[in-house]
Amino acid sequence: MRLRTPMPELPEATTWYNSEPLTKEDLIGNKPTLIHFWSVSCGMCKEAMPNVNEFRDEYRDDLNVIAVHMPRSEKDLDLDQIQEVAKEHGITQPIYVDNRHALTDAFDNQYVPAYYVFDEEGNLRHFQAGGGGMKMLRKRVNRVLGLNQK
Repeated sequence: MRLRTPMPELPEATTWYNSEPLTKEDLIGNKPTLIHFWSVSCGMCKEAMPNVNEFRDEYRDDLNVIAVHMPRSEKDLDLDQIQEVAKEHGITQPIYVDNRHALTDAFDNQYVPAYYVFDEEGNLRHFQAGGGGMKMLRKRVNRVLGLNQK
């Protein structure tokens, strides 16, 4: 996805955890949104999760945070394992399980972990991939929120 591209519609998920199914309309208009792609087989994703959770909690009132489970192999399709790993790693935000790669394809995403920050109008303002870079992610989110650097 290119910067300033509108958020794609959220196609039907395999399932949702921690939430009823959400739509694009649920996520735009009220506050910015962080969409975070991860996978149960991704060690870097698991290492980054405490930072993502801290981020989620810190910005709870100002930012929608959605986790998207993107399977990387057949073994990653096990719904019980996804739920178990999510619980182990404290993922309490809504989880869109994308076993058919419907949202992954809509985002043209190839990476885990990957982070997409949309402004409240639903336009992409920042993308990054990889386990590090939380400082840059925070800077971009603060800019979208109109906050000074924390």
